[in-house]
This record gives sequence, C-alpha cells and structure tokens, in this order.
Amino acid sequence: MSPLCVSQGGGVLTSPLCVSQGGGVLTSPLCGSQGGGVLTSPLCGSQGGGVLTSPLCGSQGGGVLTSPLCVSQGGGVLTSPLCVSREVLKRCVCAGLPPSELHEKQRSSLAAPLPPHRRGLCKLSHCQAGSLILHLSLCVSLCVSLCVSLCFIIHHVLAVLSQLQQQTQSQCCCLLLVSEDNHQLFCQVVGDKVLEEEISFPLMFGRFGQVVEKKRSITLQDVTEEECRQLSSMLDSEVSSLLCVPVVSRATGQVVALACAFNKQGGQRHTEADEHTIQHCFCYTSTVLTSTLAFQKEQKLKVECQALLQVAKNLFTHLDDVSVLLQEIIVEARNLSDAEICSVFLLDQVSHELVAKVFDGGVVSDDEEFRIPADQGIAGHVAMTGQILNIKDAYSHPLFYRGVDDSTGFRTRNILCFPIKDENNEVIGVAELVNKTNGPWFNRFDEDLATAFSIYCGISIAHSLLYKKVHEAQFRSHLANEMMMYHMKVSEQEVAQLLETGLEPVDEIHPLFAEFTYTPRSLPDDNTPMGILSMFEDMGFINTYKIDLHTLARFCLMVKKGYRDPPYHNWTHAFSVSHFCYLLYKNLGLANYLENIEIFALFVSCMCHDLDHRGTNNSFQVASQSVLAALYSSEGSVMERHHFAQAIAILNTHGCNIFDKFSRKDYQRMLDLMRDIILATDLAHHLRIFPDLQRMADAGYNPRNQTHRSLLLCLLMTSCDLSDQTKGWKTTRKIAELIYKEFFSQGDLEKAMGNRPSEMMDREKAYIPELQISFMEHIAMPIYKLLSELLPGASELYERVATNRVQWTKVSHKFTVRGLPSNNSLDFLDEEYELLQSQGALGDDSHCDDTHCLNGCLDDVVGGRGQ
Repeated sequence: MSPLCVSQGGGVLTSPLCVSQGGGVLTSPLCGSQGGGVLTSPLCGSQGGGVLTSPLCGSQGGGVLTSPLCVSQGGGVLTSPLCVSREVLKRCVCAGLPPSELHEKQRSSLAAPLPPHRRGLCKLSHCQAGSLILHLSLCVSLCVSLCVSLCFIIHHVLAVLSQLQQQTQSQCCCLLLVSEDNHQLFCQVVGDKVLEEEISFPLMFGRFGQVVEKKRSITLQDVTEEECRQLSSMLDSEVSSLLCVPVVSRATGQVVALACAFNKQGGQRHTEADEHTIQHCFCYTSTVLTSTLAFQKEQKLKVECQALLQVAKNLFTHLDDVSVLLQEIIVEARNLSDAEICSVFLLDQVSHELVAKVFDGGVVSDDEEFRIPADQGIAGHVAMTGQILNIKDAYSHPLFYRGVDDSTGFRTRNILCFPIKDENNEVIGVAELVNKTNGPWFNRFDEDLATAFSIYCGISIAHSLLYKKVHEAQFRSHLANEMMMYHMKVSEQEVAQLLETGLEPVDEIHPLFAEFTYTPRSLPDDNTPMGILSMFEDMGFINTYKIDLHTLARFCLMVKKGYRDPPYHNWTHAFSVSHFCYLLYKNLGLANYLENIEIFALFVSCMCHDLDHRGTNNSFQVASQSVLAALYSSEGSVMERHHFAQAIAILNTHGCNIFDKFSRKDYQRMLDLMRDIILATDLAHHLRIFPDLQRMADAGYNPRNQTHRSLLLCLLMTSCDLSDQTKGWKTTRKIAELIYKEFFSQGDLEKAMGNRPSEMMDREKAYIPELQISFMEHIAMPIYKLLSELLPGASELYERVATNRVQWTKVSHKFTVRGLPSNNSLDFLDEEYELLQSQGALGDDSHCDDTHCLNGCLDDVVGGRGQ
C-alpha cells in the first residue's frame, strides 16, 4: 500500500497517486481504471464514468481525477499529498493560467475576447465552496482535449508545433529559442520542417526583445517592418498575422523561448483564446522544453569539445614552422567561430609591436609583414589588457579605425578579439575575428570558445617558438662543433711526421718507462703522442684489433688537441693517467683479471677521461647554470658526461675511429665500457660504490663475475686518475700546487658570482696541508689499500701514498708550531726547494722516495724558513 491510497467498491489504490473504481485496480502512478478495466497510460483521460489521469484533468459522471491534485465526482475519491480543500482545488484547476484580471479587458490586437463559458474558468478562484464542484466539468471541457493530447508528444518539438498549428488554426508555428545571454534568437524548426542551418537574429532591440524582457505577448501590429521582413524570410512566405507568446521556465522564471503562430486560417487575426491555448500548452511542456534545451547545449558542448580536440591535434602537428602554425590557427578559428575573416598578431617584446605575417591563411614575406604599435587599436588594447573584447558594432566603437574599410570597400560589422597567452599567462599574441557569418554578432558562447581555443593557440605558439630557438641552437651548435673540429683538425702532415720514424719501443723512451717509479710528467709534451702509440703497440692492441696506424695517430693527436690548458686537468694529466694504466697492465697482470676488450676500453678511457675540462667541477657547472649543466645536470656527473660526449665526437670524426674494425656487438660494448669507466672518475660515484668494492675484496675477486669485473674497472680508473699521489714527494707537492691553483681560480669565480666557495676553493681560508691529509686518508689511501687487497702486486703503491701522507703531516705540524704561512699558495715550498736543489740537497723522485731522506729534507726546509 501507498502512503496515499484509496479503494472504492473493494478496489485498492497501490500507488502514491492512483485510484480504482468498481473493483478495478490502478497500477500506474498516473492511471485510472473503469468498470474493472485498467488504464495503463501515464497521461490519459476518460469521460462518462471513466477515469481521467493528468496533471490537470477531471472526470464526470462518477469518474475519478487522479493527479498530484485530483478530484472525483459522484462518489469518486480525491487523492493528493496535500490536504484536500477549496484552496487546493482552486490551485489545481487554475495552475498555469494567467490571472483573471488580465482577461477582463479585451485587447485591441486580438480578434475576440474569451467566450463567456471559458472566461468563467478564470473566475473559478472566486467561487463559493458549494459551486466549486459544478465548475469542475467546465475545467475538464476546456483542458482535457488539448492538455492530454499535447502531453503525449511533449518530447518532440515538431509534434508540439503541429498541435499548436491545429489548435490555433494557423498556417505554421515555430519556436524561437532565446540564447543564454539573452542577446539572440535561434530558430531550428519552422512548422513541420527542420532547418538545415539554424537561423539567428539579434534580440537586444525591437519588439521581440520587449517580449523577453516584459514577458508579454505581441501580434503582427506590434512588430517593426524590419522584423516582419525577417520573419517572412524565415517562413519563405508573407506574414499576414502573428501571435508571439513568451515561454517561461518554471525553474528560473526566465523566458526560454518565444512561441509564434503565423497566418491564421481564413485571413482572421489570432484571438485571445489562441494565446491561452499556447500558454496552456507550454505550461506543461516548458519543463521538458528547458530540459531539451539543456540537452542541446550539452550536445553542442560535446561537439565543440571534440572540435577543440581536433584543433589541438591539428595545431600540435605543425609546431616545426610558426608560419604554417599561424595559418592553421586562422583556419581553425574561422571554422570554430563562423567568422568571415581572421588575423593573428604576435607580440614582439623587443620592438613592442604586434606583427602579423599571416592574413586569411596567406603568408607574406618578412619585408611585407604588417606591424602596429602594441598599445594602439583594438588588437593593441587586448594585448595590453589581456582581456577579450567583443564588439557588436565596429563603427560605433572608439578604438576601431574605419579607414581600411573605406579604402578597400570591405565592411566590418562586428569583431571578437582575444589574447593568446603562454603557460605563464603572459600575452604572446592576439587573434582578431571579424564578422559573424551565421549571426548578428559574436555571442557569449563564441567568447567562451575563443577563450578555450586561445589556450591551445598559446601553448602551440610558445612551443613552436621554443622549437624554432632549439632548432637554431642546434644549427649554431653544429656550426660551432664544425669550427672546433676544424681548429682541432689534424693535418696529414702532422700524422706523417708522427709516424715518420716508426713506432718507438718503450724502453727507448726511457729505461724505466714501464716501472712505477717513472714520472710520466718528465716526458716532453711533443713526445707524448709517440709515448701513447708505443704503449698501444706494447699492450698488443694494434695487432689484436687491427688498428690502422694513421687512424690511431690521428686519433691520438685529436685527443691531445681536445684538452684545454687549465693548471691541472690538461693533456699532461691525461697522459699520466694513461701511463699508469699501462703500468698496471705491465706490472700487475691485468689480463688475469679482465677481458682484453675491457683493458683496451680502460686505456682509451684514460686518454679521454677529462676531454675539454674547463678547470671547474660539477658543482660549479650547476651553480653557474652553464650550458653543460643544462645538458647533463638531470643525469648527474655533468663534466664526466661531457668528457664522454667529446670522446664520441672525436671517434665520429672522419679518419679517427680506431674501432672501425669492430663488429657491431663489440663496438657497442666498447662504447658502453668507455661510458661507465669515464663516469667512474666522478668521486661521488666512487664513494657510492665503495661499500660494494669492499665487499668484493672481502669475498674475493671472481674474474668470471661480470659485476666484479665492472667494479674492478671503476676502481682501476679511479686509481689511475689519482696516480700522481703514488709518485715521489716532489711530484706530489707539485701536483698539489697545480690542483689548488685550479681550485682557487674556481673560488674566485664563485665569489664574483656572489656565492661562497667551499674552504678548499677559497684561497683565503684553505689550509692546504690539512686538506691534503684529509684527502689522502679518506680517498687516496682507501683506494690503493683496496687495490693492494685485490691485486697483491699493488702494495707498493699504497706504501708510497702513505709515505706522502707522512710528509704532509710533518708540514702541517711545522706550520702549527712555527706559525708559517698555511694558505694562499705553495710558493714558500717552491722557494725552499729551489734553494735545496741548487745546493744539491734534493734529487729526483727516484732518489728521494726514502722516508728518512724526505723527513730530513723537510725538516731542513721548515727549520730554515722558521729562522
């Protein structure tokens, strides 16, 4: 059972709004049964004892009215959620009807007043209780036939218009839809014909605008001649009579449409009864009409969203050429907004001008491009304010210049100008749409569409301009690389001169060339390329990998030229590192620990590991936002990645690829090995893998384990890079001077940038002996200790590093006790060493590696300085 249900004669009501009679059952929220029968339509009615079910319907002769407000006669039942009373019934019957006083006075524009029996319906609100039921039959006779029949077809505008046409005896009817901004009327259906393209005309002026504003009906006598011509054009026939009635939304109280009936049959004018017929019709269909309009709006938005997605696709496929992109923007903007003309201006920040190179899809040359000041005219106003500007009458707008129209004969009616912004909300351009083709002017919907469209335009233009800059930068980079390679280019004469005497055996370079005690920095710079070739030959790489001598010579000379001339990270350092790799191969039997290709990769990496070093570290590159940092900072190890890139550039140079005889697999592996080995020169990388190195040393090295071999390669590269610490005290001291000279130079640059350098980079704060002791204890000594654990023959290297640490400890102690200079430079050591050397008290490294000898020399130096 329902909260509101009634049974009669044994019948049962099983719905919140249903009635049964004579034992019949009503099974629908709005349905009735008669004589035991069942009526199953949501909107239906009967007379003569039957049941009428409608929002406003009644039954006579014992029938039942079933409605949210319903009444029965002759024993019938009234069922309503509201309390049944005289006032309720008055509200029921009179719902949706105009107040009676509006119909007391006959309108001159209508042919005849309401008939007396219909006019009585409007007087129903003044009836006494006793006569209330008597007027119900009158209500039924007026409402049932029209309301019920219309409610059957309220979902179809064509059917509604057809019913209105029949009821008002008009030639045709139409529905003029009111735009959301109340600026335009749209017509999609005229009579029984659906228009291929909707018709629109302005609403702000004229009689139709008054209908929307005042919510009052008008006839043909009320409209202007221009409006009459527009209607005749829309109907494709002459208008002899007209009745225009506003359709008001129950939800908002706003006029959503104008229902128009044209040309009443018989040449008559429309009557007040016709007006009420239309009003009653839309009293029940306005909600559905509103929903239909909302649905149409959603459909339109869906179509526009799909169109915008297609626009995005079209725009983002033309990012490689700004001019082509602007052409595409113009085409898409015209199509979306139905504009006659479109122009796009880009804002030139340098000249503060708006520049147009594309008009209506045509591109002009640079000397023909159109430029206007960025603060003048409509486009300039939009560029400066960043706000959209919708001009409905161009000639009446103060910013519009009509001189162009006068000279060309073109007439500008309306303009929609909107800014194009980038992702930072900065205006980068302006688009100007001229003359709406399917309407009087651009409406609010066009503004919203332009705003959405401008986002795609802004992103695409900004990225296109960025792409252009990147493309130009690539060309400049390619040109600069060509220039660099040109100046680095090795002539055939240089190659021939290097190979003129053939490869020199290593023992002819120096008898101790293959010993750890040899100092490679003692070899003259001009002899170093031959030293490299000799090491290649002695290690067997030339024969094993069938390397062409001219190619190898050219490669070595190119690598040498690829180094800059900072105090420490120069070609001399690279040669020393490569020589130490050679020493490891010759003295520690690397062939027992690594594959031959891995040893080859290690040696070549030692040659190339600091290519194009600028004398500054990774932190400086990032802090200074250098080009290298922009390229490599996201991956880390900025300089090391640059060194590897330079090595690849040299290998790709014609006549320099020493791997050209490699198979594709070996070539790829060689490059991968070089990359990993060169990246291992970053001490941050070494510190990350140090625990793994320690575990490998503790567990024992396994040459068949790929991970072990990779870790060993990294350790060997780092030990080669720091190999100067394994030489005699004289070399170690000299290297410290070079390193700190480079460090202090970077510190000076950081100060000039307004940054605070680290202590080791600050010439005014650096305590060099302690810094060297810390470096040896935490970096160098652990490296060579690990190396000696993995390769027993390397123990002498660890001992040499430990010896040098002792010397730095003595220097630090003497400085502390005697208050000697401890920063700025190592000039004081140079002076004392020069004095000792001139006296013959200090020999070369090979004769002064003994700890006792060094201690004595150092005591003399420090003691003499302290006097």
